[in-house]
Formats: sequence, C-alpha cells, structure tokens
Amino acid sequence: MNDQSSPSSSPVPQSGAEAPTEVVAASAPAAPPPAAAPAPVSAPAPAPAPALAPAPVVVHAAAAAPALPGWAMPLGLVLALLAAGGAWTSWQTQQRVHSLEMELVKRQQGSSEQSSEARVLARQADEVARDAAAKVALMEARVSEVALQRGQIDELLQSLSRSRDENAVSDIDAAVRVALQQSTLTGSAEPLMVALRSADERLARLSQPRLEPLRRAIARDMDRVRSVAVPDIGSLLIKLDESVRLADELPLVSQSATSGRAVAAAQQARAAAPAARASMSAEGASSVWPQWLLDWDVPLQRVWTEIGSLLRVTRIDHPEAMLLSPEQGFFLRENLKLRLLNARLSLLSRQPEAASADLQAAQRSLVTYFDMGARRTQIAAELLRQVASQSRLVGIPRPDDTLAATAAALAGR
Repeated sequence: MNDQSSPSSSPVPQSGAEAPTEVVAASAPAAPPPAAAPAPVSAPAPAPAPALAPAPVVVHAAAAAPALPGWAMPLGLVLALLAAGGAWTSWQTQQRVHSLEMELVKRQQGSSEQSSEARVLARQADEVARDAAAKVALMEARVSEVALQRGQIDELLQSLSRSRDENAVSDIDAAVRVALQQSTLTGSAEPLMVALRSADERLARLSQPRLEPLRRAIARDMDRVRSVAVPDIGSLLIKLDESVRLADELPLVSQSATSGRAVAAAQQARAAAPAARASMSAEGASSVWPQWLLDWDVPLQRVWTEIGSLLRVTRIDHPEAMLLSPEQGFFLRENLKLRLLNARLSLLSRQPEAASADLQAAQRSLVTYFDMGARRTQIAAELLRQVASQSRLVGIPRPDDTLAATAAALAGR
C-alpha cells in the first residue's frame, strides 16, 4: 500500500546484496527536522522489472539535510532565556518607574499643601508677632512710667527721711556747683568765694564733728581761690566801653598839627597885639608918629603871622598819619571801634589770645594816627594798657576738695 501511494520512492534491487540507499532529491525544499525521524518501512520485494527500464532511486528527506552542530541547540536555549529575562527585567523596571512617578506626584501634592499651610501659618505668626510687639512697646512705656514714678517717689522719701545735717550738706554741694558755674560764665571768682564762705559759716553753726573734714576741705579751696589772681571781667568791659566812647573824640595827628599851628598863631597874635599897642602908644606920646600907624599895626601883625605859619619845620615819625583825609579819619575811628568791640567779645568768650591781639592792634593805631599829646588820647591809651595787662585770664580753680568731701558725707549716711 505504501509503495503505491508514494510513486517517487520505490525499492531498487541491487546486485551483490547491497543495502538500499536513501537519497534526498535536490528539488525538495529544506524542512525543519522532525522531532523523531520515522524508521523506514520494509516492504515486500516487488516483482522483478523488465531489464531495459532504469532502476529507480529511493531518496530519503532526512538523508539529504546537512547535520547541525551540537552546540546550536543550547545556544538557542540560552538566547531564548536571555531574551525572556530581559523582557521580564524591562517590565519590572517600567513598573518601578511608574510607581516612583506616582509616589513623586503624591509627594509633590503633599508638599504643595504643606507650603500653602506654611504660608498661612507664617501670615498668622506675623500678625501675632506684630500684635505682640505693639503690646510689648505699650508695656515698656508703662514700665518706664512706673519706674520714673517710683524713682520720684524714692527721691521724695529720701528727702523726707534725711536729717538736718544731710540736708545742709546737700544744700552746700548744690550751692557750690551753682557758684562754680556762675564763676565760669562771668570769669570772676567772687560767686565761688561767696558760696564757700557761706558754706563754712553754716557748718560752723551746725558744729558737727563728723562734718569737720568738709570744713577743712572748704578752707583749702578758699585759700586756693584767694591765691589765684582772677581779673574782674566786668571792670575790663567797662574800660573797653569807655575807650569806644572816646574813639570819636580822639584828635588825629594830621588835624592836630594844622589846628595847633593856627591856635598858636592866634594866641601869639593876641599876646603881641596889646604889647604893640602899649609900646606904640608910649612912643606916640613921646614922638610925633601918626595915629594911623597904630590902627594898621594889628592887621599887619596878623598878616605877618599868617605868612610865618605857611612854612613850618616839624619832625614826623609816621608819614602816613599826615596823609589821612577827613573821610579816611572817619573809617580809621570806626576800625578802632571794631577792634575794641572784638576785644570785648573775646573777653566774654574766654579767648585771651584774641583779645590781646585786638588790644595790641588798637594801641598801635593810637600811637600811629592819633595825637598822643592830647589828654583824651592819653586817657584812652592808659585804659587799653590796663585792659591788656589784666586780660590774661587765669583759670578759676575748681573746688574739688569740697565736692569730694560733700560726696563722702552724703555717701556715709
């Protein structure tokens, strides 16, 4: 049966008892090897063919395919396993990435909610802090007021609880400090001396043994103040004011020379006129001189005096003083007044160097441009000399011993 259904293959008898050979036709396509090759079925020997027919060749499909090497099958299995493992790993990685993305989204949403809540809380905290700062400021103001009131109350209680001696010491300390300020402002040591003297008299009336160190300190300060020659600023200012008043009445050298010559000539003419009249009257009585010579003698004498006054030889130490015009004399007097007023301000502001410089400049102006032979000029020069000699201020000594003793007496209560 099988032989009839498969015409392409038929058993071929071979001579010499050779085994049948299986040949794969070249035209047959290559097929994958089966799992198990079927064993050839032995057929009964057919009837002998005619002799002239060619002998058919039996071809087997398995015999025509080339044989695969032995390592191809394990390699394929390994590659298949690797591909399966890679696919599994990529799937697992994708799942993990997806889970991580979901976790990040959740956390981002949570952080956004937390940040919004934090903003709200920060705004509330800011408002609470502002309210607290306002309350603290109000409390501090109230505390300061309470502290001030408490301090005033403490001072009042202390003043009420002090004894007579302590009140006396406090009054002495305050009086000495005020007197020191007055002496510094006025430049005179008299207020300080009066305060120290009154303090010593008050302590003498108290006659407390524990206040004896204070009395000794007051005595030492009084000796120190007496030993220092402090100028009286008030008297110096009065002298400067008098010098300023005299500045408008001081005669200039240029004016005094001209007026002096005219006055001298007039006085000389007045003195010579009576003598000339007497002599000419005596001569007229003894001689025959006409009367008209007596009448013309006085005018002629005056004319001769004027002619003689046109030429005068005088020694001039400062030529610029003789060249001053009346307008320049006015500005010279004003400049002298300004110098004296500047010296006055310097004395009031306790600047002895500036006052001395202004006084020296005023003295040079007096000597150079004003007539030193005049009485008023001499008075002004003497006033400026006194002010310049007394304007070197000496610092008023501080009553440090008295202040230290009063502080010790007040601290020992």
